[in-house]
Amino acid sequence: MRIDHIALYCRDLEGMRQFFIDHLSAVSNKQYHNPRTGLRTYILSFPDSGARLEIMQRPDTVDTDPSKPNIGFVHVSFAVGSADAVDSKTAELVNAGYKVTSGPRTTGDGYYESSIIGPEGIQIEITV
Repeated sequence: MRIDHIALYCRDLEGMRQFFIDHLSAVSNKQYHNPRTGLRTYILSFPDSGARLEIMQRPDTVDTDPSKPNIGFVHVSFAVGSADAVDSKTAELVNAGYKVTSGPRTTGDGYYESSIIGPEGIQIEITV
């Protein structure tokens, strides 16, 4: 058994799609649209990983407060291959205007990682 994909709702579907394409090498399918519900989605694939992320927009979604711990998924983590790559990707995201909330650092359980707040407050972890 394997996880097929993870999904998240967002307000700015095109902006979220572009973030993952520009900064995390995502490859996108064509947009799906259900005119009855207003749902629009993209499935993003990440080369060499088999991982997929579905980003979705729907007119009846509600916001949570990203500054507080919310029930449900907490972050999406991307492995970039080395500590130098973690440092480089973190610097790239900072230069693009995203806020680092942790690291780069070695955590108490031995991971080298950083965490940033991405578009719409989603937490992105960059790890080896």
